[in-house]
Amino acid sequence: MYQVLKPLLFRLEPERAHHLTVRGLAATLATPGLGQVFRSTYRFTDPALHREVFGLPFANPVGLAAGFDKDGKYYRNMASLGFGFLELGTVTPRPQVGNPQPRLFRLPLDRALINRMGFNNEGVDALARRLAEQGRPGQTILGGNIGKNKDTPNEAATADYLHCFERLFALVDYFVVNVSSPNTPNLRELQDRAPLTALLTTLQERNEQLARPGVVAQAPLGQPGTLWQRKPILLKIAPDLTEGQLDDILQIVADTGIAGIIATNTTIAREPLQTAATTVAAIGAGGLSGAPVRQRSTGVIRYLYENSGRQLDIIGVGGIDGPAAAQEKLAAGARLIQVYSGMVYAGPGLVRDIKRSLVSR
Repeated sequence: MYQVLKPLLFRLEPERAHHLTVRGLAATLATPGLGQVFRSTYRFTDPALHREVFGLPFANPVGLAAGFDKDGKYYRNMASLGFGFLELGTVTPRPQVGNPQPRLFRLPLDRALINRMGFNNEGVDALARRLAEQGRPGQTILGGNIGKNKDTPNEAATADYLHCFERLFALVDYFVVNVSSPNTPNLRELQDRAPLTALLTTLQERNEQLARPGVVAQAPLGQPGTLWQRKPILLKIAPDLTEGQLDDILQIVADTGIAGIIATNTTIAREPLQTAATTVAAIGAGGLSGAPVRQRSTGVIRYLYENSGRQLDIIGVGGIDGPAAAQEKLAAGARLIQVYSGMVYAGPGLVRDIKRSLVSR
């Protein structure tokens, strides 16, 4: 069905097409009979897909990457596609409109996207409220991807991340610290060793405080009355880091004791692309995702995995548009994978197809 609608959707501005697609999914799922058919078509389960990572039980290793559902508006419907986990955000302490539109662009020849969204979101309070009201979709793992507001200077960034962490602590199963988006000015400077170590150390200290015995409430995966659990904290990194910078990341992981890495975010590189250089230049700044980042992302995963003594837990993302790309990430050392841009081109069946391929290997 998606491949029939795709040419029509691609005639629309990408951001509008995104909103129409998720609204169409909601309408489909709410239609008696049709919703059942949809769920049976796209869901695929098998015990062989189960993974235990970061101390959390994932029904399968395929997740939805951050950016698709920043505000927690669509996550329950997206769960119907059979994801093992859903990552919400990036969310900031205060609402922000993001960069001016247009800010999302397709490169069909490259099966890629360029975005300069700029952390557009309704703020962490809005996300927390929706999660508290709507609850968890079954046993699907939920992640919270957190960032800083655009007008917060880097020297004050820790307070922004800490605020989001505290606000979502009771509502998500793991956290992702996003310091790698190219669309917030100077944000990537926080990937440098000193500020990043300080940021992650502060979050880990708060993590320990919130997990202390005596704090009683309903944990996301537990029952009323269970104690809070220490939440896995992951770091999302850019694909543009040098080997020396990746070595620093490995040392930071060791020094701070965070649970793992998400590799990778979008790239600021523009080569190689089949799309005409004049077209790309006219689009301007933004992060490139999709097939062109696949090789570099996989290389980062392989480097981190091998140089950690094959001990580091990694979520692989970047250019996964089919089963072969998914298996490539897992073979390189990723324990879990995420998709986003690949679904724009391959459709919602991508999740099912990847899971089937993993079982049939």
